[in-house]
Amino acid sequence: MSHRRGWLLLYALMLLLVLCWPRPWLVVSELHAGSADERRYAFSGDDGTRFSLRWQHSVEREDWTETFELTQGGVDVVRSRFKTFGAGVPDTGRPSRLEHGWVVLEGLHRSVDPLLVQAAEREHYRLEYGGYWFDLAALGPAPILHFQQQRLPPIMVMAALWRPWWHRMTREHQNPGSVRREQHEHTGG
Repeated sequence: MSHRRGWLLLYALMLLLVLCWPRPWLVVSELHAGSADERRYAFSGDDGTRFSLRWQHSVEREDWTETFELTQGGVDVVRSRFKTFGAGVPDTGRPSRLEHGWVVLEGLHRSVDPLLVQAAEREHYRLEYGGYWFDLAALGPAPILHFQQQRLPPIMVMAALWRPWWHRMTREHQNPGSVRREQHEHTGG
């Protein structure tokens, strides 16, 4: 019996180590005035991890997609895609190209840390990570979201780790056509 207890203790210690050992995460937090930030989403976030934000431009009424990369604790914008020139188009000094009706700017590598986004529902903000799209307003109003790389133990981000996947599964179950259309619309990144 003591041999078995020893193995159980070893497994428990290994599990505790895994849950408490800090690792890098892409953390999306909702900022609250005068109180602690609420972690909404967390994804594995080593240096070099890329994610995209897509929204409908408030003036042009066309989708806009920017791709970001986590770099040594910071966030850089590395790619921008949009359909019409107008308000907010970055001046990069780099040539752009046309790709399936989108103007594409690549090789930007411009620091945007801290990355703060007011994810207004009418602008339909979405986050792409690992080939999946997540509606940033799906968990209720999202006044200001902060995207950052944080080194934390998994136990501290557990709720934020499962939340995007749980929401995605329940949304797909309630309205499967909308999730598939969203994925199809956004292929090509």
